[in-house]
Amino acid sequence: MKIPAATLGNATGILAVVVVVIAALLSYFDDPNSVKYTSMAGDMKNLEENFRQQNKSCFILGASGESGKMLLRELLERNIFSKITLIGRRRLALEDHAHGNLLQEVVDFEKLEDYAAAFQGHDVGYCCLGTTKAKAGTEGFIRVDHDYVLKSAELAKAGGCSQFHLESSRGADKNSNFLYLKVKGQVEAEIEALGFDRFSIYRPGVLLVDRQESRPAEWVARKFFGAFSAVCSTSMSIPIHAVAKAMASNALLQPETKTEILENKDIASLGRSAGK
Repeated sequence: MKIPAATLGNATGILAVVVVVIAALLSYFDDPNSVKYTSMAGDMKNLEENFRQQNKSCFILGASGESGKMLLRELLERNIFSKITLIGRRRLALEDHAHGNLLQEVVDFEKLEDYAAAFQGHDVGYCCLGTTKAKAGTEGFIRVDHDYVLKSAELAKAGGCSQFHLESSRGADKNSNFLYLKVKGQVEAEIEALGFDRFSIYRPGVLLVDRQESRPAEWVARKFFGAFSAVCSTSMSIPIHAVAKAMASNALLQPETKTEILENKDIASLGRSAGK
């Protein structure tokens, strides 16, 4: 069946208008362009070498998830830590990461107090731990994204950790009417109250990644924002590898305040500074 040229032309015109309108809306709600982290980046190679000589260690929570896996890969490639410990509920098969400085600690998150030793002796802590209400239910989501994360931060602080880097979410707000954003905001505030020497919060938008477990709505959202990010900068989405690069790079920098919040464009800017 042939579609009349006039019909195709009308459809194309309507699609163009829709794209323009959506682009305008995204620009309206967009974060301002970030210059802070671009100017702070400096010579990343020199920063890495200076940091490497300090012989620091770190741990990663959530290394089995997409963000955690990407962060682990980034840290191993850049080799800036003398020791990396993965803390999780099971051992991960890491044949491709046969590094002598990589350790794994298996814990029961329901009894974290019994595993305090796993959190001791680290300079930097990375938390990419999280689930969804659709996957774990309301109680399960709160337990993972709030209870597990907060208890881990408490044990890390007690164990001598001075830096804590938390992957949160765009729009996180402890006063939000949306459960997801409210829980994210609450755990941010409660970890800040622990008094780490440095607490870095990362609030990415939609993570652009091909998940192993993906629901149709998530797939559509990623494809939609991925298409727009390919033609214009937006604070609504970000490639997951950019988040990993930013979290790795930020540990090398000196913050202006004890608590810092990196919004989506800050993360993208800092991620680009890695130059890889």
